[in-house]
This record gives sequence, structure tokens and C-alpha cells, in this order.
Amino acid sequence: MVRVVFLHPDLGIGGAERLVVDAAVALKSRGCTVQIWTAHYDPTHCFSETLDPDLPVVCVGDWLPTSLFGYLHALCAYLRMIYVALYLVFFSGLEYDVVFCDQVSVCIPLLTQRKTALKKIYRAPIDWLEERTTGMADMILVNSQFTAGVFRDTFRSLSRVRTDVLYPSLNTKTFDQPNTEEYERKKNLGLALEALSALRSRLPKEKAAGVHLVVAGGYDDRVTENVQHYNELKDLVEQIHLEGCVTFLRSPSDSLKVALLRASTAVLYTPSREHFGIVPVEAMYCCCPVVAVNSGGPLESVADGVTGFLCEPTAEAFSAAMERLVTEIPLRKDMGLAGKARVQDKFSLEAFADQLYDYILRLSH
Repeated sequence: MVRVVFLHPDLGIGGAERLVVDAAVALKSRGCTVQIWTAHYDPTHCFSETLDPDLPVVCVGDWLPTSLFGYLHALCAYLRMIYVALYLVFFSGLEYDVVFCDQVSVCIPLLTQRKTALKKIYRAPIDWLEERTTGMADMILVNSQFTAGVFRDTFRSLSRVRTDVLYPSLNTKTFDQPNTEEYERKKNLGLALEALSALRSRLPKEKAAGVHLVVAGGYDDRVTENVQHYNELKDLVEQIHLEGCVTFLRSPSDSLKVALLRASTAVLYTPSREHFGIVPVEAMYCCCPVVAVNSGGPLESVADGVTGFLCEPTAEAFSAAMERLVTEIPLRKDMGLAGKARVQDKFSLEAFADQLYDYILRLSH
């Protein structure tokens, strides 16, 4: 029996956390003993699988600051995860065969902006250490070919290091029950609002009156950007006169999310250069066509013209695709069925579990 420990900085309800939880559940289904270690975990703001006592979540280091006077978020996240790792190695007494390290060595330096000379100086030692420590890993997994390219471009000294692509899967149990993008600026949710405004101008008044946009995503009032951007989006709704046409749902339950996906005409996925993005896969499994930006992960998950549309990140392009799905009912139904078939074929939990378990066995022998 292989003993696996997952390290993750903040076990909330975002897409990265969904992948970690699914990976832990997948390995547990293959007979591994699994624990998740994190610097923050709130049982009232988490995925339901983490409440299972057979999937222990260990939280240490939450007393450490997440920022200093509103700054140095990356440095604080780095120090918090160093504390988690040190606690695991020197104080836990836990024996393990494989450590699955998420985000700290890859995602944080890739996503941090470097716009000022001061920030470049601040980031330089962190990035240098990230690159060196990442190169020490026995195996490096990325979630898409796009991420593999970003990895090579960012960590140039590791250009000869092999990276394996392990596509995230969809745990379909939640979606099969009978009847989480977050509020972050990088999610570009304003594009969805602007596209709705453009769509309403393209449709007859009677048709436009029946179109409604639901903006749903994970929300954490500890995160200043979540709070600020939520207020920015509400202001934008007023500015472009969409009052009564938009509903904001913060941190909807799994059952409500599934109900929305099943009932929606389409899902709008607005982030650009997203490394994978599980939302399009969730939507396709629920027979809901996807309108996504034609960059990053959706290029690998969405089949353009078959399970949805890949568009330039403009209100005009999105609204044109939305108009087709609103007015062409047979097309919408065909795309929905094709989407579910694509998920079952390419992103099944069984295939994900088998591939991940094979990696774990290779590392533990």
C-alpha cells in the first residue's frame, strides 16, 4: 500500500483545490493511504470530499500571516508552505512514500506579475529558489500541453527536464445525482457582462428579455481581491444597464452548481491563458455547450464548433457565439451531447486515476 501526502497552500474551493481533491480521491480508490496537508482549511468552506474522515486533512501554520500590511503575498505563501513541509518532515512522525507537491514550485511564480523594478528584486530570489527546487523533483506533472510550454519558457534551466501531462478529470458522482471559478480579476468576468450587453442588442426585444446571466464562483471574504472585484462587477452591471438581467452567486453549493449547468443554455468561460480550467469539462458533462476564450486550457478541452465555441476575448465574438446557441436549438442540443461524450472519453476519473496511480507506483519502487 503506497502512502501519499499532498501538500497544498490553501485548501479552499477553487479549481486548483478541485484537482488536488480529485487526485487524492483517485489514489484512495486505488488502495493508497492519502493525507492532505495545507496551511489553511475551513470545514465550512471546502469540497465535501474533504469532510470524509478517511481522507484526513491536516492544517498547520495558519497562524502565519498571508501578507504584511497588504503586501508580500507571494513571500508569505512561500514561508507558510515551508513551515508545512518542515512540520511534516521533522515533527509529524508520519511515514510516507510519495509527496505530491502542488502550486508552490510551479503555479505561484508563473502567475505573479512583475511590473516594477522593486518587485523584480523581491521576486528574483524566490524565483531562483523555485526553479532550483523544482528541478530536484523526481517527477514533474503539468495539467496541459499549454502549461508544459509555459514551464519550459519560464524555467529555462530546466528545458531538458521531462514534464508529463496529466489532464484533470471530472469526478462525475456529484453531477450524476438526481435533482468554481472565483471572483478574481484574472477570470475576466467583466467580459461575460459586456458580452451579455452586446447579445441583448443583437436579439429581438422579446428574445432578449428571456436571456439571463448567472455569475457563479468561489468567494472568500478573506481575499481582498474577491471582495473588491465583486463590487466592481456590480458597478459594471449598473454602468451598462443590466439590472435585472444578472444574478451573482457566491460560493454556490455543488448541487446548485449542477442544477445551473443542467439548466443553462451555455457556459461562458472568460479567462485567457488559463492553464487548464475544470469548468468547461464540468459544463460539457452536463450537456451544456461552452463559449470560451481561444487560449490556454480550453484549446485542449473544448472542441471548437463541436462541443462549443472558442472565441477571441471580445464582447462581439462572445455575443455572436451566444446568439447562435440562444437561437439555434438543434445546434445547442447536438453540442451538449457531443460535450458529454468528449468528457467520458477524454477526462474520465477512471483514466485519470489509472494514469496517476501508475506515476505513483513508478516513484515508490
